[in-house]
Amino acid sequence: MDLLSSLNDSQRAAVTHTEGPTLIVAGAGSGKTRVLTYRIAYLLQQGVPAGSILALTFTNKAAREMKERIIRLVGNTEARYLMMGTFHSVCTRLLRRDAERLGYTRDFTIYDTPDSKSLLKAICKENGLDDKVYKPANVLSRISMAKNNLISPAQYGANRELQRQDREARMYELTTIYEQYQLRLKAANAMDFDDLLLNMLRLIDQHADIREQLQHLFRYVLVDEYQDTNYVQYLLVSRLAEPQQNICVVGDDAQSIYSFRGADIRNILNFRQQYADARIFKLERNYRSTQNIVNAANSLIHKNIHQIEKQVYSEKEEGAPLHLQAYMDDRAEAEGVAQIIAKIKSARTHALDDMTVLYRTNAQSRAFEGELRKRNIPYRIYGGTSFYQRKEIKDALGYFRIAVNPRDNEALLRIVSFPGRGIGETTMKKVAANAIEHHRAYLTIMRAPEETGLEVSAATQKKIRAFAQQMDDLASLSETMDAYTFAEHTLRTTGVTTALALDTTPEGIDRAQNVQELLNAIREFVAMRQEEGIDFTPITDFLSEVSLQTDQDENLEDTTERVTLMTVHAAKGLEFPVVFIVGLEENLFPSQFCVSAKEIEEERRLLYVAITRAMEQCYLSYARQRFRNGQMAFNSPSRFLNDIDRRYFDFQRSSAPTQPRFTNYSRPANFGTPVSRDTEKPTSPVTHHPSPITNETLTGPIPSVWAEGTRVSHRVFGLGTVSRVYRDEVTENDKIEIAFDTVGTKTLLLSHAKLEKA
Repeated sequence: MDLLSSLNDSQRAAVTHTEGPTLIVAGAGSGKTRVLTYRIAYLLQQGVPAGSILALTFTNKAAREMKERIIRLVGNTEARYLMMGTFHSVCTRLLRRDAERLGYTRDFTIYDTPDSKSLLKAICKENGLDDKVYKPANVLSRISMAKNNLISPAQYGANRELQRQDREARMYELTTIYEQYQLRLKAANAMDFDDLLLNMLRLIDQHADIREQLQHLFRYVLVDEYQDTNYVQYLLVSRLAEPQQNICVVGDDAQSIYSFRGADIRNILNFRQQYADARIFKLERNYRSTQNIVNAANSLIHKNIHQIEKQVYSEKEEGAPLHLQAYMDDRAEAEGVAQIIAKIKSARTHALDDMTVLYRTNAQSRAFEGELRKRNIPYRIYGGTSFYQRKEIKDALGYFRIAVNPRDNEALLRIVSFPGRGIGETTMKKVAANAIEHHRAYLTIMRAPEETGLEVSAATQKKIRAFAQQMDDLASLSETMDAYTFAEHTLRTTGVTTALALDTTPEGIDRAQNVQELLNAIREFVAMRQEEGIDFTPITDFLSEVSLQTDQDENLEDTTERVTLMTVHAAKGLEFPVVFIVGLEENLFPSQFCVSAKEIEEERRLLYVAITRAMEQCYLSYARQRFRNGQMAFNSPSRFLNDIDRRYFDFQRSSAPTQPRFTNYSRPANFGTPVSRDTEKPTSPVTHHPSPITNETLTGPIPSVWAEGTRVSHRVFGLGTVSRVYRDEVTENDKIEIAFDTVGTKTLLLSHAKLEKA
């Protein structure tokens, strides 16, 4: 079979150049996996033994799919001997042959993340350390970071910057924990995931015979998604490719978005500096998206300074321009997106499976889930859990449930150990058995443990009485406080908010944002009830609303065709005919945690990844206002919207911009280590901006009987003055902004406000 006949010129050149260091820069949708697969098949056809080829990927799925494709191309006889897999799986296979050289046996155990957390929890307990401060997830994250940067426990303890960071986190004993963790792993003849890579590097660095043997064995080394490699992976690949240097790396610097996992974009940017005679092949034809989508993405990513210059192009139809829409607030944004999805579904131009909603943070899914449920539009959360099914949300709701229903034993069991308060599983088993024996609720037993003869120590009795008293106090407050005030008070006084804030890992920040979004949802729920004329909304009403939503979630599980909701990070590698990218606001996208030029460039790459998921239609949106910390906050549009050439947008409305461009966000010239761009320049202009994107660009004031300055009266908020009235063409709802005399500025749906002239 002629392998090369189905490849374009660029792909064919990349496949057939097999000798020496090679960098294949694969633009979005350019057939990266196809080229890597065909390159391996071509090597086999040229007589290279399968056992001489090492192919490294980042997921088992990618390795499996590539091997299956190779077998279809050249047959199973040769392909089955390929050394192909993830970094971790390949290192495991190689380590088992020579583990004795490092002091392990060949049957060493591999600790997964739960195993590692369990061991760290035990170490902290043995050292009498506060598990609220030394959370296993946080500790493991710090140790993993150290290992990925080749920092031993001794070096960790001597590093002033790392020690400063630990002091700020109140983790003064982390060096000791790291030392004991490594000793315990070794004593158990075990390695964690990071050790698999680290020990492989130690093996080839410390034992020249093994290094030479592997270098002679693997004459050809290929690496997929090279932009995602960390420092240890970079060193491993470099060592194994010596001295023949038949190394081929495939990736796209424009899609490097995993620095929080340790990925270092410099590995791919500096490849040509590492290998002076490296050949560079650019796969620039995008087979996925229309011309407008590709050109818009190009105009965005070309604003990054540090990149390998390329001009991705599409030969598909020009296609629809990108749709950009501003919404009054985050609720209106969710309504608008859900309505567009409903219209597309009704028109039958695309199925629900063809559509995805992409957001920057998991917490944003809540509003979209609610609006899709209202319209009975099935959805799935890709790579995550439905908002109200997330553990931290169920924990928070558990406190509310026990406050309004002290007999809710399941809720009590969920919350009693979070945050930790010294009431363990053994104690609760005794409480449960005692409660069953005396036909009482668990909380009743805990109020007066001596009355039913609960066999626990005096110290434990004191703890469970204190817990029961706190729950009783909350029960009283639930009847007098509105839902939001009660929820905020409960999470703060029980220590939930503090416990979440102490976890500074990406996962911990995500959990804290989710709980804050829950408070936003409750605040929004209370505000909606006020608009309807209901002055007092207890937490029980919100719990009833949530119960109905979670029931609907279960009903949706049986539907096969669904809209996909996910973060942009989870979307990498996927494609959809219709893509909605939401929440394009400053401090959200880019994230408020990204402040340096280097971090902003990665955020820009993240938006590039989002846009290039779209095949036919791409909708971008932002909200002028969004609930933050229980208050409606004003938002500026994302600076990245000004990076996209406006010729590729289809604006819903057009009016003269009234705000300046984001000139205060210019990039410093001294960002990072200078990496010169490729000398090639784009063949078409991509930086022209006729005028900036502002809050007034898309939706302007509309004529109204409620003219600016009109004094009005609202049945709940009292007297106020009209500030402005806006039309939202997507949701087809007009909104009115009123500065009330006593409660501040509110934005209401004009059709539901029921105003009277004062």
